[in-house]
Amino acid sequence: MSYDGIVSRYLNRPLSRPAARMLKPTPVSPNAITAFTLLLSAATGAAIAVGWNIAGGIAIQLVSVVDGVDGDLARLKDRATRFGGVFDAVADRYGDAAMLAGMTVFAVRFEEHAHAEFVGLLAVSAALIVSYSRARIEADLPDVAAGGNLDSIFGWASRDVRSLIAAIGTVAGQCYWTLALLAGLCAVTVAWRLLYLRLKVGSRRYAS
Repeated sequence: MSYDGIVSRYLNRPLSRPAARMLKPTPVSPNAITAFTLLLSAATGAAIAVGWNIAGGIAIQLVSVVDGVDGDLARLKDRATRFGGVFDAVADRYGDAAMLAGMTVFAVRFEEHAHAEFVGLLAVSAALIVSYSRARIEADLPDVAAGGNLDSIFGWASRDVRSLIAAIGTVAGQCYWTLALLAGLCAVTVAWRLLYLRLKVGSRRYAS
């Protein structure tokens, strides 16, 4: 299922779609873009960890833009596959973890806050749980995931929103508080999704 958060809709897609159109005549495959995005995410995390927070913050948002190119390219080339979707999802999770880990190392090394590593762990875990909750909703409740106002259930702390927050906080050199904000926003998002589903489909039973 395709869902674009508000940042992707108005900032990322207007950049990723022209890039995909430029790549359409080339032999570059969507999976190659996915692999490149993962490598860029790892390099971004490493840059932040060594103290290059301004370059790293800009790169976080660049990763967010480039991440949309593979899907756009797959649709343009009519090469969308189930493997590509799974590969993209797995690469996204590793990429998120790499960049948040870089922010955590930056907070430990360059900011004077206690237990920064704990806050970083919370942020990484929370980001993974947000993604997992969306995957379960799409798999188990496809009618809910495909209908209605998707912003009301997927819009909070979507990956594009988290990336922009992380980018701004990293550029500002405030990784600790940015990680704390991301952890809290993700926790609220998961709680809201559970409440939303409880109210909408709480009495629904699996077919026997």
